[in-house]
Amino acid sequence: MELNNVKHADVLIAGAGPTGLALACDLARRGIRARIVERAAALFPGSRGKGLQPRTLEVLDDLGVIDAAYAAGGPLPPMVTWTDGQRGDEWDMIPRGEPTPTAPYGEALMLPQWRTQEILYTRLRELGGEVHFSTALTGFTQDADGVTATLTRADGSVENTRAAYLVAADGGRSTVRKALGIGMTGETVDPEPMLVADVRADGIDRLNWHVWPHSPAGMLTMCPLAGTDTFQIYARYTDGSAPDLSPEGIRAVVAERTHLTVRNIHEVVWASDFRARAAMADRFRSGRVFLAGDAAHIHSPAGAQGLNTSVQDAYNLGWKLGLVLQGLAGPELLDTYEEERIPIAAGVLGISTNLHRAMLSAPRDAMPRRDAGTQQLGLGYRGDSLAVERRSALPEGALRAGDRAPDAPLPDGSRLFDLFRGPHFTLLAFGSAELPPVDGETIHAHRVPADAPVAHEAYAEHGLFLVRPDGYVALATHDPSDLAAHPAWPGTPSSRGASRSASQGTQGSASRQPARPKAQA
Repeated sequence: MELNNVKHADVLIAGAGPTGLALACDLARRGIRARIVERAAALFPGSRGKGLQPRTLEVLDDLGVIDAAYAAGGPLPPMVTWTDGQRGDEWDMIPRGEPTPTAPYGEALMLPQWRTQEILYTRLRELGGEVHFSTALTGFTQDADGVTATLTRADGSVENTRAAYLVAADGGRSTVRKALGIGMTGETVDPEPMLVADVRADGIDRLNWHVWPHSPAGMLTMCPLAGTDTFQIYARYTDGSAPDLSPEGIRAVVAERTHLTVRNIHEVVWASDFRARAAMADRFRSGRVFLAGDAAHIHSPAGAQGLNTSVQDAYNLGWKLGLVLQGLAGPELLDTYEEERIPIAAGVLGISTNLHRAMLSAPRDAMPRRDAGTQQLGLGYRGDSLAVERRSALPEGALRAGDRAPDAPLPDGSRLFDLFRGPHFTLLAFGSAELPPVDGETIHAHRVPADAPVAHEAYAEHGLFLVRPDGYVALATHDPSDLAAHPAWPGTPSSRGASRSASQGTQGSASRQPARPKAQA
């Protein structure tokens, strides 16, 4: 067919995994025309990443899918170790916690990757977006004004499409990254192959994550996947053999390493094999092309960090692309994507790699526990160019520019997260700080009432805090004149936006609370 050069999208996204879908949702709610293409004929069918960390749950809250996530998922179950067919004591591998006034999600939520993708895809369609399945990005060029990409469909038809920017969310074997010539620097975390599979089975309960550590051929675990009738199997091969992905092979390895028999495995729904690696792209950007998710960094599954870091890549990039495409910020804002995400990815890679190696070196019946660092609530951007701190002599432990903006209850029963929810910036005034007029479409301004003690303790008794659309403090100051000088300030304040008290609710965002869990006031 004849190729055309019509500009079809502001942003072309390659890959409809959690990263691409989260980015497409974020752009769609900003009115940005995003086109997402996926080589496969349908969404990824397996569980793979199954733990959503508390920080990622906050992202899903903002994207409007937290209730759907909790309806479909459940808590990660306690572990139980089996030895010679005998059940051992229960124990927890993950940090447990209750919701707090400043962090409404106390622990990780189990949600199989395929279900996470279904939820994000449903949300994307609600926002007017769609995924173009059976469509591969097979080539592209870029110039000063945009990217021209060649799309090849499964039926052999070819289309030439134009976009201002291209985002590669096409996985660890990213064709976009390879085409750009960007290398991956990393190492093999574990040379032994691993099997991961989703199966329907009986013979064990669905209340525990079952571990058989003592087989000479290697450890095997079976975890009941919340909201489904399946278990996820992990098996490490230390005997020199390779995983047999056939139903017969999976039944055989379960029978060999556990007290279950081949008859207990009724159906193999999905299976894959892999070797654990840790690697990061040398760059996350080349001109008008960005790498996100596994295209930018590959993790060991230990610690449930990969999917979570990937979704947060999208969350970081979405608002920046939105401001630039809407003419509210210069293209230099996009330079901060690499600046902010490369150190985060490197740090998280270290966490998952260390956890995996600790698991390998630990006694077989003493798997290492994860600490609160895996929840990703402490990650932030202090010291980066968008984190502008204008206050001095701050006490140790004080909230600073670049930190995650905490939640807090407000006197009318709403919360700060209700004010943040949506694609806008949020300007919070505490104490006698002057609250200037702002453009109410892009910046929602609120004076936090004096009778909101948790908010005042978390932030300050006096001051202004500009919270980015992705929930991090961009600016902390006492002087309102600092606002317009911030590098991400979305345009000149105008009289269109009327300042209002936080007790009067939000503008342009949902005011409901997520159905569960309930944060403690």
